[in-house]
Amino acid sequence: MRLRSTLYLIFSLLLISACTPKKFKASWTKEKAPEYFKARFETTQGSFEIEAKRSWSPLAVDRLYQLITHEFYTDMAVYRVVPNFVVQFGINNDSILNQGWNSYGYQDEPVLQKNDSMTIAFARDGQQSRTTQLFINLKDNHRLDSIHYNDVTGFPVIAKVIKGMETVHKFYGDYGNDLALKQDSINKFGNAFLKENYPKVDYIKKAYLIK
Repeated sequence: MRLRSTLYLIFSLLLISACTPKKFKASWTKEKAPEYFKARFETTQGSFEIEAKRSWSPLAVDRLYQLITHEFYTDMAVYRVVPNFVVQFGINNDSILNQGWNSYGYQDEPVLQKNDSMTIAFARDGQQSRTTQLFINLKDNHRLDSIHYNDVTGFPVIAKVIKGMETVHKFYGDYGNDLALKQDSINKFGNAFLKENYPKVDYIKKAYLIK
C-alpha cells in the first residue's frame, strides 16, 4: 500500500507540473539578438522561413529573438488574415504568458525599411506598445511606413520572409478582420474559443532559430 501511495503521489505531481502554465522570466527581455539570424515557422499550411537584421530595428529584433528563443510562437492562431493586405498572429494560448511579455514594452524606433511584400513588423497602437504580435505584409504596404496615429509613426520592419512565401498566402482568410475585434476573447479563452467558433483558422505550430 505504501508503494502504491508513493507512486500515486509522484503521478499527481507530474500531472500538476504538466498542467502548470509556462513561467515567464523578466530576464528574458534583456537578451540581445545577434546582428543577423534566421528562423523557421512550422504551420498548419507548411513552413516558412524568415531573416531578421538587428540594424533594421534593434530593440524590436531583440524582442523577436527573445520570443522565438523562448518558444512563445507555439500552438498559436494566425487569427487575422486580410487578403491582399496582412497576416497577423502573436496571441499565445496561455494568457499568463501573454501578460508576462506584454508587461515589458520597449522604446519606439523609426521606420528604416519599407513595408514591402513579405516583410514583417510588430503590430502597435501607441507608444511603446510593440510586444508580441507580428504581421506579415501580403503586398507592398508603403503607407504603413509613415502612417501617424496615437503619437507613433509607421511600423518598423524587423524581418522578412525569405522562403515559403506560398505558405503565408495559404492561411485561411475568409474571417477577414472579424477576429481583430475579438482579441480579448482569444487572450482570455485561448485556442478553445477559436476552435469552437472559428474552426478554419490556421496555426503556428512552432518557431525556432536555424543556421
